[in-house]
Amino acid sequence: MLDHRKPPNLCRTMLDVRAGIDQIDREILTLIGERFRFMEAAARIKPGRDKIRDDGRKAEVLGNVAGHAAANGVPAEVAAELYERLIEASIAYELERYDDRASAAATD
Repeated sequence: MLDHRKPPNLCRTMLDVRAGIDQIDREILTLIGERFRFMEAAARIKPGRDKIRDDGRKAEVLGNVAGHAAANGVPAEVAAELYERLIEASIAYELERYDDRASAAATD
């Protein structure tokens, strides 16, 4: 996919701004899709449903996010709120995939 967006400092119209935002949104959703494919892999690899929620790992990810947010000029509260939701949605998705695999295995 070609990236035709202008850097924010070169935007002169709202069309420029919106084109940049739309491109970034496409890229973000591509990455979120890839993240969820990793959750599918985790559901396949983890030995038990009780291993899916890992509060230590969640804290580690949130700590990493705080550092990346600060380094990229993202307000810490915004990053924390977004990632809290993303992590919880990822856990729910992983649980669903795990249960799907378990159900399929039970019917085999």
